[in-house]
Amino acid sequence: MNQPNILLITTDQQRFDTIAALGNDHIFTPHLNWLTDEGTAFTRCYADCPICMPSRATIMTGKRAYTTGCVGNFGDKLPMRTQKETLPYLLTQNGYQTRGVGKMHFEPTWANYGFEHIDLDLNYYREMAKHPELGIPKDHGNGENEVEPVISTVHESNSITQWTVKHSIDFLETRDPTRPFFLWTSFTKPHPPLDPCFNYWALYEDEDIPDPVLGDWSEEIDAMPKGYLRVTYCLNNAHRFSLRQMRKIRRAYYALITQVDYSLGLLFARVRELGLLENTWIIFTSDHGEMLGDHHMGAKFLFQEGASHVPLIIRPPMAAGRIHDMSGKRCERLVEIADIFPTILSMAGIPVPKEADGVNLLEHLQDTREEIFYGNVENNYFCVMDGYKKYLWTAFGGAELLFDLKSDPYEQHNLAVLPEYQQTLLHFRSLLISHMKQTGATQHLSGDQLTHLDAPRDTHDVAKWPGFHSPKVDIDTLH
Repeated sequence: MNQPNILLITTDQQRFDTIAALGNDHIFTPHLNWLTDEGTAFTRCYADCPICMPSRATIMTGKRAYTTGCVGNFGDKLPMRTQKETLPYLLTQNGYQTRGVGKMHFEPTWANYGFEHIDLDLNYYREMAKHPELGIPKDHGNGENEVEPVISTVHESNSITQWTVKHSIDFLETRDPTRPFFLWTSFTKPHPPLDPCFNYWALYEDEDIPDPVLGDWSEEIDAMPKGYLRVTYCLNNAHRFSLRQMRKIRRAYYALITQVDYSLGLLFARVRELGLLENTWIIFTSDHGEMLGDHHMGAKFLFQEGASHVPLIIRPPMAAGRIHDMSGKRCERLVEIADIFPTILSMAGIPVPKEADGVNLLEHLQDTREEIFYGNVENNYFCVMDGYKKYLWTAFGGAELLFDLKSDPYEQHNLAVLPEYQQTLLHFRSLLISHMKQTGATQHLSGDQLTHLDAPRDTHDVAKWPGFHSPKVDIDTLH
């Protein structure tokens, strides 16, 4: 078979439990359902640094954030600045026509980092500014971290979601047909502002969307470890909302996901109509999730399930699907964002650089072997997973959490406080300390002991960043 085409689709801030075919019977996702039925869903995929820039850098380079030191939205530490052999670079060098459409979140903004061409969200705002009669995007004033719901100030046909799909389709229709293609279609949603177009908001008018979950460690907000609330205090104050308000926030979030999904119907239709399904791999994932009120928290940064656990679906070309027997499968292997890089290169028949951290998932479809997973955000939030056991530690207050995701998928029961789990707790703490030493993240180590900073007492102890973003934006993104 000739080199296959590869379509990588990413959303921004979409948590793992937002696809109907994977168990959420409160959301409308017909096209992600189709993708799930046609391919393999990796139901335990995690971001090792659940923030926008690090996850995208990991996709581009195959290196985990803690490997490169880009453990935050640190543009000066992007590994693409020094690593020439990015994913699009290697594909371009091996005959692929490479295009990125939508949110790249690179620094500098217009750096291609191996793509032949990128079409950024910034172009959307530039185009819309020339046609004010079509509406002014984000003229509602809500910022890029605020989660208060608001209706879009433009019609669906002029939304940034639709723009991303239309420009992706334009590439498919005008590409060089003598070369295989790699297209990264990168949506900005459901990242705040939570501003769905009205018709999608209306879809969920009577839908009984699940409420946020609380646990034995988080039920009483005054008693829960405040270090884990620090991000919420900083970005969106989700802890302040009543349950009634949170239901509206979740409604807007679901509406944005459905809006992305329905637009994917247009993209998939053109892929089929152009005769490309037979020889195109389709990969769908997200850079990180959204706490969405779980445990009184909002936003990302954290290693709780809502923020770090993301969807990952791979649909093979029809012929390859018969070879790999991938259709309608579920893989419960512990996987991560770093696996996307070697998997895509393997699809293209390109050798994977030995420095890459991830593995080719196509070789591990039946592999149930568990691996230890480590996560680091800004050297202040850490995670260690071994099988279904999950350990969290934050430098803000030093609070430890331990969960068994097999029996407790929404982290409602903290095992760290139970006497019978003290040896398990010591084991995970030892793993984390060893990992800190190996990766140089030793700011909170004194010998073999973890040290910590003071936890915030309330919202007044942290700097606020609601992500103010005016319609006159002249950079790719502010989040």
